[in-house]
Amino acid sequence: MSRPTRRQAIGVTAGTLAGLALAGSAHAAVPSGQLDTHAAHDVPEAFDEVFQGRRIQSAPADGHLHHGGGYGVRIDGQELHVMRNADGTWISVVNHYETFATPRAVARAAVVELQGASLVPLA
Repeated sequence: MSRPTRRQAIGVTAGTLAGLALAGSAHAAVPSGQLDTHAAHDVPEAFDEVFQGRRIQSAPADGHLHHGGGYGVRIDGQELHVMRNADGTWISVVNHYETFATPRAVARAAVVELQGASLVPLA
């Protein structure tokens, strides 16, 4: 069996380090105490509230949602596309690179990020 070349060894090492860095940053994005390993199996509680002057709602959906696992979130009646990650955290089309513990937290973060702008339906 031949030994890997120096270039191959450097490539493997760089790839491994990059993977570890991404894994570390993904874990760091979830605030302490919000990571719940059992959350992926729980159905989130529905809510309907006004947050910063915007009506945010959620409820189990009829399953037509793309990645929300049959769970819908709306801001002022417009669907906010959400996705549940394998670790039980949630992301949205507005905050795609930031994870949240609950759909309510995702909706509130989207309202803050929108800064009063309307949520535009995705085609």
